[in-house]
Amino acid sequence: MNINLLVIRTEKPEILKIQYEKLGFDFDYHKHEKGPFHYASEQNNFVFEIYPLTKSMTKADGNIRFEFDIPNLSMVINKLKDTDWIIKSDIKETEWGIIAVIQDLDGRKIELKNK
Repeated sequence: MNINLLVIRTEKPEILKIQYEKLGFDFDYHKHEKGPFHYASEQNNFVFEIYPLTKSMTKADGNIRFEFDIPNLSMVINKLKDTDWIIKSDIKETEWGIIAVIQDLDGRKIELKNK
């Protein structure tokens, strides 16, 4: 089984899009039928979307945690050190591989794994 879609919601889609672009995502801005405008990035049969909050939401869910395999982990972490990403755990070797943990503006923790 592979995951092929991840949707996150935020109060500030434009700002979060800029943050995730620093990880290498390229986003298009579009909408589907009557749905809201949102950002979508598609790479390697995986779609990552950033949507605005729904009317019933008061804030983004900061408890979601996910992982991205990325090339050149050390280079990416060095570039993120002077940005709005929070580095929760610098690069370390674990039983699951070489990873670092960062946090986005909404509080989501993202594991970056060396590809």
